[in-house]
Amino acid sequence: MSRVGNAPIPVSGAVKVAIGSNNLVTVSGPKGELSLQVDPDIILKVEEGELQVARPTEQKRHRAMHGLYRSLLANMVEGVSEGFKKELEVIGVGFRASVTNGILELALGFSHPIYFVPPDGIKIDVDTKRGKNTFILIEGVDKQMVGQVAAKIRSLRPPEPYKGKGVRYSDEYVRRKAGKTAAR
Repeated sequence: MSRVGNAPIPVSGAVKVAIGSNNLVTVSGPKGELSLQVDPDIILKVEEGELQVARPTEQKRHRAMHGLYRSLLANMVEGVSEGFKKELEVIGVGFRASVTNGILELALGFSHPIYFVPPDGIKIDVDTKRGKNTFILIEGVDKQMVGQVAAKIRSLRPPEPYKGKGVRYSDEYVRRKAGKTAAR
């Protein structure tokens, strides 16, 4: 029995859910619009401000898709109403980030700056209030896309374990290693 799949998805008044032919679900809200092609076997119902996801049988395939599609649809509803955010922190001497015309420019200790053009639907900003251009804020309505962009930026210079330099998530803990010790 799927505990995740059985929970109804609350839909606020500002969010509109439309179920089209062949289970094409379109969710629109104040932040934007998302659509998802749900497997035709899955049963979808919108009633009384809730979106219900049900499965036709107890087959393993149906049980697996039940919880998956319920989670994806819940993320879509949350994304168009509130949006998703990821925060990255740039740590290192001379490491900095700036945004010019929507393009992220990173100085990460290489001989050249790195330019990152965000995909459509993703907004990147650099928070200069807390530090010296070291916090990158990624916002969007698609949870998967926000996480993918954050992972891509982090992969440009992942944090290293000796000094902790690099790009990391703001809530990430980097386990530090001891350096070399002098021989006597």
